[in-house]
Amino acid sequence: MKSMKLIKNTVIVLVLLITSVTFAQNKNERASLEVDGVCLMCKKRIEKASLNTKGVKSAIWNVETHELKLIFDERKTNLETISKSIAEVGHDTKELKATEEAYNTVHPCCKYRDEEVQEDHKD
Repeated sequence: MKSMKLIKNTVIVLVLLITSVTFAQNKNERASLEVDGVCLMCKKRIEKASLNTKGVKSAIWNVETHELKLIFDERKTNLETISKSIAEVGHDTKELKATEEAYNTVHPCCKYRDEEVQEDHKD
């Protein structure tokens, strides 16, 4: 009798552990966004805007490829919300374009829509 109860309790504990591990793995979503920018100041601004979005755990933007790699808690945020945060600081994503007002707040060196600025940042 005691051994059956022990086995039953062990099975219940194992099921609970497996379930909690499964849920823990699903909360960290990995995704990439294409974000326009031209320099290290842009990188700092884009990453800061991303990280200031509730639920974003990691944000790394590549100056050369314009790819923003993200890790975020999908229960707290999504790519649309992160894109809005980035657009609010003046940077376009493929999904959302920054307003002229937001774009005009970026440093003159960071005017990525200007062809001359783009040329100045090429190696």
